[in-house]
Amino acid sequence: MELCAAFDASSGSALCSSACRLRAGETGFCRARTNVGGVIRPTNYGRLTALALDPIEKKPLHHFHPGHAILSVGSYGCNLACPFCQNADIAAADAAIPTENEPPARLAALAQELNAAPHGNLGVAFTYNEPLISYEYIMDCAPLLHAAGLAVVLVTNGTICAEPLARLLPHVDAMNIDLKGWREDFYRRLGGDLLTVRETITHAVRAGVHVEVTTLIIPGMNDSPADMDAEARWLAALSPDLPLHISRYFPRHRMQTPPTPIATIDALTAVAARHLRHVHRGNC
Repeated sequence: MELCAAFDASSGSALCSSACRLRAGETGFCRARTNVGGVIRPTNYGRLTALALDPIEKKPLHHFHPGHAILSVGSYGCNLACPFCQNADIAAADAAIPTENEPPARLAALAQELNAAPHGNLGVAFTYNEPLISYEYIMDCAPLLHAAGLAVVLVTNGTICAEPLARLLPHVDAMNIDLKGWREDFYRRLGGDLLTVRETITHAVRAGVHVEVTTLIIPGMNDSPADMDAEARWLAALSPDLPLHISRYFPRHRMQTPPTPIATIDALTAVAARHLRHVHRGNC
């Protein structure tokens, strides 16, 4: 058997903490990596479900070239299973979803064309679903984008193992990383691991990547002021200038809990602002 998350066919290293083990023909938890003849292949390689020119602030990245647009692309699949997923139509989808094939060279050419348009284009943001499960695609696209003078941006849940992350970070200019909560039991409910995400944030910051963090606040699940205080203290220890986006949840996917009260967002924003210089309210 092979590790589903292996990022290199010749190594036993896992791409993410799920570390699925698959027989030939089986697909992993993420629905996008399959054992094909004993080699793990990303079945969503270059298969896009979404492509749009967005304001960079929508990622959200408020401190990375504000006022610019960026070409945003997504595929399908995710290595977490959040019942409140805000993009479940593609993140919870599998290979049966309709896609368009966009090889790296063609994506880079499109991004470069848009850069010459009246409003310009900063680069490419890999977003909408979880981009890290498309690791090979990003690694192939990034050098082409950088050669064209364009930025590489990831909007990610940060669930990636240390070795592939170390290979990836030199090719990334900016990341918005979801820190979904501050308790390990909360992460286990999502199929993830808090320590892995904290290490991703730490390594990205120390590597000089521009990092902003988002926490989506779900009523009754991760809305504790004490937890937000601990989260903000930890982020401030990395850098008090690290931006934090405290975002409002809306009913999606398998959760029908009413939207997060704006008063809760305001209160948690005030808690985080005791430690961090840049705290933003999202989806309000």
